[in-house]
Amino acid sequence: MNQYAPVEIGRAIRELWTLSPEVRAARAELEVAGARARAAGQPLYNPELALSAENADVDRRTVGVSLGLDLSGKRTARRAVGEAGVVAARAGYDQMRRDIAARWLKAWFAARLAVRETELGRRRVELMQRFAELAERRLKVGDISITERDLAALALSEAQAQQAALLGRAAGAQATLAALGGPADMPDSLTLRSLPAIVGEQPAASDQLPEMRQAQARVESADAGIRVAQRQRVPDPVIALTGGRVRTGPGAGMNQNVIGLNLTVPLPVRNSYRAEVDSARAEADAALAGLDAQRLAVRARHRESELRYAALRDASAAFSGSRAAAFDERTALLERLWQAGEIGTSDYLVQLKQSVDTALSGIALENETWQAWIDHLSAAGRLVAWIDADDKDSSR
Repeated sequence: MNQYAPVEIGRAIRELWTLSPEVRAARAELEVAGARARAAGQPLYNPELALSAENADVDRRTVGVSLGLDLSGKRTARRAVGEAGVVAARAGYDQMRRDIAARWLKAWFAARLAVRETELGRRRVELMQRFAELAERRLKVGDISITERDLAALALSEAQAQQAALLGRAAGAQATLAALGGPADMPDSLTLRSLPAIVGEQPAASDQLPEMRQAQARVESADAGIRVAQRQRVPDPVIALTGGRVRTGPGAGMNQNVIGLNLTVPLPVRNSYRAEVDSARAEADAALAGLDAQRLAVRARHRESELRYAALRDASAAFSGSRAAAFDERTALLERLWQAGEIGTSDYLVQLKQSVDTALSGIALENETWQAWIDHLSAAGRLVAWIDADDKDSSR
């Protein structure tokens, strides 16, 4: 059973990831997060240089250097926020790649199956054209009435109108695929052999899904934000070292070297920054609740996609194994019965229409099943692995 994507699909999606503006934007966001994390890890304070000169009774020339001291660990806390931002951005990038791949695959399946619908519609038009011509000849020899001949002509007109609608749907599916980007030279003969089973699957751990990694990173960022707010309440002292020369006395004839040490500490009197801590704690609570909600949503989505795909796959297998799939055989039998006079024109048209509608329903069911398969791979965290595993089955 074909458990991996064909090589052509894997190559197409990798090219899509390179060309997609949405993926490029997500990659740029990841680079932005990395730059912000590096910025957050830089020292908070730069040294300051002060030059002083005074001409009076005392001539003073001094130079001083001052530096704020991060004694409470603000830099470390800010670095933790930046690193959590990188994790969140990377998860967002992975999620965008997965979602773009899923959208392209679903559009590709829809486009391929739309082609099959138009082929079936073309055969319907050919059958109705042949039926109308036979009805015209049988009218001339008196085998059928004018009403039956007109009924055959009306059926042909209806088939032509329905074929136009199918062609429009196929064009829309191709346009959707083209709008997503990716290669435009996929081989027409490329198909997947069968619908894969889900028995024995080992889905990825839910915590490894991009949504969960992003939500967890938000929690870690919010927790680090609390530490930033708490350490922001601790004032950072500024130490200054001053050195120079002072001339005193009549005519400034006495020179003295001076060295000074100065320490200043801000007093958090007017603003204690307590509100910032409360705000950060509220954001952490919201992030934690969001993580719990995301976990429930991920589990529900995986379970729903698994059940939906299993149901559709069973229905598709049942359809393929039933008489409903024998379209050619059934249409040939109906024509023979009609020409032999064993069924009337109305019965022939009703049964032929039912046969065509059933065949179209089978294609629609197959399309919906493949769409459900892509959704299931995405929900189980296996879509990218399914795409990237093409080298494991190069004999396909």
